[in-house]
Amino acid sequence: MTRLDGKAALITGAARGIGRAFAEAYVREGARVAIADIDIARARETAAEIGASAIAVEMDVTSQESIAFGVASTVESFGGIDILINNAAIFSAAPIVEIDRRDYQRVFDINVSGTLFTMQAVAKHMMDRAKGGKIINMASQAGRRGEALVAVYCATKAAVISLTQSAGLNLIEHGINVNAIAPGVVDGEHWDGVDAFFAKYENKAPGQKKREVGEGVPFGRMGVPEDLTGMAVFLASSESDYIVAQCYNVDGGQWMS
Repeated sequence: MTRLDGKAALITGAARGIGRAFAEAYVREGARVAIADIDIARARETAAEIGASAIAVEMDVTSQESIAFGVASTVESFGGIDILINNAAIFSAAPIVEIDRRDYQRVFDINVSGTLFTMQAVAKHMMDRAKGGKIINMASQAGRRGEALVAVYCATKAAVISLTQSAGLNLIEHGINVNAIAPGVVDGEHWDGVDAFFAKYENKAPGQKKREVGEGVPFGRMGVPEDLTGMAVFLASSESDYIVAQCYNVDGGQWMS
């Protein structure tokens, strides 16, 4: 028997990268998965490539109406939601004196408000259903400490860790386990944008920052999305039933706590 047999999962930002890797791992473990993404065309492609156990759901986590639609669509397709991964997020970087209020607001709207209100919507469904559930929030090593050029992103991920702790304590009385994963530096297409920020502000050649951070990981390389799937499966399975309000580092040794 696979570890997630009969379970239904909703994963935000799952059309590509880490979210897609989670979806693929969950399907291998017997779950059905809703690929929720603002890029519905890409979500449909991903769902089709994964197979019959995956569906595409259009969701913009900055919109309460869109969150409600995504949750309702998943429930209609699967009969309920047992697992949520709040994976949708964006990155931004700038010196403190150059932080733009609109950019700040957008990063918080997606990374923090999106996590909170998607978690809220799914938790309400889980409470009404009275079968418990698992919620996994994507934090980051950036939420463990500050970084000179990454104040806003670091602050959002610190907020995700705090929300996970509070929600975990609040929702466990309903049999809903809330925990988080804090990756380190994970390779993927998003790193083109991250690298560009540092090329601009640290006067580095394209690709230099990415090479440097990879060399700085004690494990010896940057992570890849598949490095995170074991923890995501564990936290969604019955093996984690006694784990509440925790944030697990999966980062090749970059942060110890």
